Amino acid sequence: MFVLRYSKASPYARKVRIAADVCGLSNLISIKETDTKDPANRLRDENPLGKIPVLILEDGAALYDSRVIIEYLDVYSGGGKLIPHDIKRKFEALKYQSLADGINDAALVIRHEIAVRRSELRDDEFILYQQEKIDRSLKALVQSPPQGPQDIGHIAVACALGYLDLRFEGKWRHIAPSLVDWLADFSTKTPSFNETAL
Repeated sequence: MFVLRYSKASPYARKVRIAADVCGLSNLISIKETDTKDPANRLRDENPLGKIPVLILEDGAALYDSRVIIEYLDVYSGGGKLIPHDIKRKFEALKYQSLADGINDAALVIRHEIAVRRSELRDDEFILYQQEKIDRSLKALVQSPPQGPQDIGHIAVACALGYLDLRFEGKWRHIAPSLVDWLADFSTKTPSFNETAL
């Protein structure tokens, strides 16, 4: 039995949970909600960065971050379920995963600036800089969303859009309606997307 340390709101942890389901491994993973701010939590011993998700293997070894865990799950399940064997498709999938993770990175920074930082210290220019990253990424996805057989690129993009829904009231839906349809199709084909939603 594996242990996945996660937070319900984390788009990276959600990506791992959906990936595990796609690989048929969900029943082998015990999900443990983890408070990254708690200095007494074992997370800091398992991942010196104190970040989630972390996958604890049967021998006690810890894997982090989400991209490493994804690769492990793919190999463990026989390969090709998340990361295609075909070279062109493989790097297309990894490119989409990188783009989606970048959306999440920028969204998390904005969330921190707005929800955590005191208003007098908030950097509006920095928020705009991060928002422009998200906007450019959405534009790129509108022009060319993940296509073909489902892989980690599809999962990662869906989780990024889901995080924008969670934290920013789905404002992206007004500027990228074609992605709304893409996400609806993904969620129909991937029940774990709705099952992992907050």
